[in-house]
Amino acid sequence: MTDLTSTTEKVEHHACGGCLDRRQLLTRAGGAGLAVAGVAVLAACGSSDSPGTGSGGTGGSAGTDGSDAQALAQVADIPVGGALAATDAGGNKILLVQATEGTVTAYSAVCTHQGCEVQPDDGELHCPCHNSVFGLDGSNVSGPADEPLPAVEVHVQDGAVYAGAA
Repeated sequence: MTDLTSTTEKVEHHACGGCLDRRQLLTRAGGAGLAVAGVAVLAACGSSDSPGTGSGGTGGSAGTDGSDAQALAQVADIPVGGALAATDAGGNKILLVQATEGTVTAYSAVCTHQGCEVQPDDGELHCPCHNSVFGLDGSNVSGPADEPLPAVEVHVQDGAVYAGAA
């Protein structure tokens, strides 16, 4: 049996002019993987749903009257003087707020400090990661976050809350 580790022959690693070394192979394989993932994401965006049932880049419904869109919540489920966490059709975490009875507004649930998920908490919106507190109007009340929560457009129709403009 020959001991391969003690051989004195030098192996020429690049003897093949068209061969790829390990780094080149992994780089190209990674690029191909990203391309496949990108095609999958684009395919998911172009679903076979009927027109008007998809969502736009901001998570709003494509329809303007809400009749063909999925309701985010029922107004009755949102506490008056409080908020309800929800997820829009695009997978974005949002907070539905009913500061006064019958008036629903919405804000991104992504904290402006470091991107943690803000939660409803006794008449306020609280970030559990670093204790930023936001008012029911999305404004910064305290904590390390110094920017308000971005508003999200919603509308109410027949007692339900829908993403986008009415």
